[in-house]
Amino acid sequence: MAQIDDLPPLRDVIAAHGLNAKKSLGQNFLLDLNLTSRIARSAGSLEDHTILEIGPGPGGLTRALLAAGAKKVVAIEKDSRCLPALAEIAYHYPGRLEVIEGDALEIDPVAITGGGKVRIAANLPYNVGTQLLINWITTPDWPPFWSSLTLMFQKEVGERIAAAPGSKAYGRLGVLAGWRCNGGILFDISPKAFTPPPKVTSAVVHLTPNPAPLPCNLSSLEKLTAAAFGQRRKMLRASLKSLSPDAERLIEKAGLKPTARAEEIDIAGFVNLANTFHAAGAL
Repeated sequence: MAQIDDLPPLRDVIAAHGLNAKKSLGQNFLLDLNLTSRIARSAGSLEDHTILEIGPGPGGLTRALLAAGAKKVVAIEKDSRCLPALAEIAYHYPGRLEVIEGDALEIDPVAITGGGKVRIAANLPYNVGTQLLINWITTPDWPPFWSSLTLMFQKEVGERIAAAPGSKAYGRLGVLAGWRCNGGILFDISPKAFTPPPKVTSAVVHLTPNPAPLPCNLSSLEKLTAAAFGQRRKMLRASLKSLSPDAERLIEKAGLKPTARAEEIDIAGFVNLANTFHAAGAL
């Protein structure tokens, strides 16, 4: 196993601080420093960036990011039990690690990263990972405050993020991510790499902002995809009827077939639909 610094092995850190992973917090600690280093490298150049990390736990990825040369890591940790272990890392890397105790869903990421170049890299807690991603890719300001996202999810979620039209995994998440971002799954991580081992394989996803997404009202696209995929087995003329009694005509006006289903429509098609329904006052 890689030795990236002279801090104790993560298993020893966990034992010393009594850090048994809590299911209620979606915790699965990644102990293999070869893998945490690979994730850190996948984030790109770190030297001139502030790295936002969510749920560092005992600090395996935190250490890898700092060892890889991150200018500064700002880590949000909800579990107060992990703070002493993270304090030891902060002492080892003076002035380069700031730990904020709190819930990442309730903290303004722009305020705590202080402007400048920001990358987000995290082994996201399973129970909040998808919502955090949606928050980051649906921010009103675009391009966003971050220059890249390097995130670990359950593989099933990663496949939904990277899904193409026509696949079973394709849905709202794939449309929103594909509309505003470029990228996809980099590699999988076996359950055996974690303590405790989760029941599913994980995947590391890397996304960068699309500098010029197709023009579309974000709220309209979110509502349109919610209606379409909320009844994904139905034809569009039925699933979008809740948005407008004139749905069939509007679908045709957007250049699509009313008999098509949501999983058949590409991102440009959903943008056309959202713009058409929005212009008609249906969204």
